[in-house]
Amino acid sequence: MSVRGLALGVAALVAGLVALRWDPEPPDWSPAQRAILRSLWLGSLAPLPADPSNRVADDPLAVALGQGLFFDPRLSRTETVSCATCHQPKRYFTDGLVRARTADEGPRNTPTVVGAAYSPWLFWDGRKDSLWAQALVPLEHPLEHGGTRVRYARVIARHYRETYEALFGPLPPDLEDARRFPPDAGPNGPPDARRSWQAMAAGDREAVTRVFVNMGKAIAAYERRLLPGPSRFDRFVAAMLAGDSPAMREALSPDEQAGLRLFIGQARCIQCHNGPLLTNNAFHNTGVPVPSLSGDRAAAVRRILEDPYNCRGPWSDASETECEELRFIKRCGAELLGALRTPSLRNVSATAPYMSQGQFATLREVLDHYNTAIDWAAQGHSDLRPLGLDEPQLRQIEAFLRSLQAPVQAPASLLQAP
Repeated sequence: MSVRGLALGVAALVAGLVALRWDPEPPDWSPAQRAILRSLWLGSLAPLPADPSNRVADDPLAVALGQGLFFDPRLSRTETVSCATCHQPKRYFTDGLVRARTADEGPRNTPTVVGAAYSPWLFWDGRKDSLWAQALVPLEHPLEHGGTRVRYARVIARHYRETYEALFGPLPPDLEDARRFPPDAGPNGPPDARRSWQAMAAGDREAVTRVFVNMGKAIAAYERRLLPGPSRFDRFVAAMLAGDSPAMREALSPDEQAGLRLFIGQARCIQCHNGPLLTNNAFHNTGVPVPSLSGDRAAAVRRILEDPYNCRGPWSDASETECEELRFIKRCGAELLGALRTPSLRNVSATAPYMSQGQFATLREVLDHYNTAIDWAAQGHSDLRPLGLDEPQLRQIEAFLRSLQAPVQAPASLLQAP
C-alpha cells in the first residue's frame, strides 16, 4: 500500500471512531480497587441500626406522627417555622443557605438528615447521640423554632391526641388550664417563660417534658425513613461486580472514572469519606476558615456526658449496657480541638454551600482547600496535608463527586406534609 493510501486509511479509521464517539478503554480495576469500590457501594450498606434509646423508632404509627410534626409550623413561637423550613425535601433536606435562618441566622450550616440514622453522633460537633435528642434542640432554640414545652404539649393535645396516646399513653390532664399550665412555659425559653416554668408543680413539669421527649422520638422515627438512593456511581459498581463493561461505561464517563481512581487513591479522600455513606462518622480538624468559633468536638464531649437526654439518661429507653458509643466516648485529646463531624458525600453536589458555617460556596472551593492544605487552623491543628493535584485531576474528582447525586430513597408520600 502506498503512503498516500495508508494515510487515507488511517484518516478514515479516525473519522469512523469520532463518528462513533469512541473513548479509549479505561485501564482495568485491580482486585484491591474493586474491594474498595464494593465497600463504598450502597449495596454494601448494613441494615438500619436499632436505636435502643427510642422504643418507637421503627413503629409505623410513630413515623406517621413524626411526619406530621416535621412539617407542622405550629411547633414554633411564630407558627411559621417547621423542621422542613431548614430541612427541605427538594434540597435533599438542607436549605441552600450559608447558615440556617428562621427567626434569625444561626451559627451553623444545615446538614441533611438523609441517612443520619446511621450516625452515632448528631450536629456538626456531635453533641447529641440520637436523632430524637437532636430533634429537641431546635424546638426550644431562640434562633430557630423558639417555642416552649407547654406550647408544644398543647399542639399535641389539640391536633395529634389520638395518635400520640395510641403510642405513648394518656396526655397530662388539664393542659388547657392556664393557671396550672401557663401558655408559654419552658426551661429554655425567654425569662418570662422560664419563670412560669419554675412556678409549675414539679410533677407537671415532668409530665410536659415527657410529651416533649416523645415528640422528638416520633420525629426521629420519621427521619429514620429518609435514606440515600442509588446513584450512577452505585450503578457503576454493580455493573463492575457483574462484569458488565458496557454498563460501566454507561454509568460513569472516563473523566468520572478517573476522578473515582483519584478519590480512592492519590487524593486520599477515603481516609475520612469511606463506607457506603462516604463518611467515617468521626471528627476531624480540616483547617477550614472559621468566621466565629461556635464549638468543636472537645466542647461537645463535655456537653453530651452531662446531657439528660443522652442514651444513658432518664428519658432514654435503653439500658446502660446498650449505650456503647457513650460508654466508650473519647473524652479528651488534642485531636478533638477544632474537630467536626465528617459529612456524607452522598448527593454532595446538591447540598452547597459547604462546611460547618458554609465557608465554601462550591465543590471546587472545597477541593482547592484540600489540595493546598495550609498547615494552620483557627484552633488545634489541621489534619490535612497538601495533595498536589493538577487542574485536570481536580476537575475529574469534581466530576466524580457529581455522579453521587440520587433521589432520596423513601416513598413519595413521606417527602411532603401529610
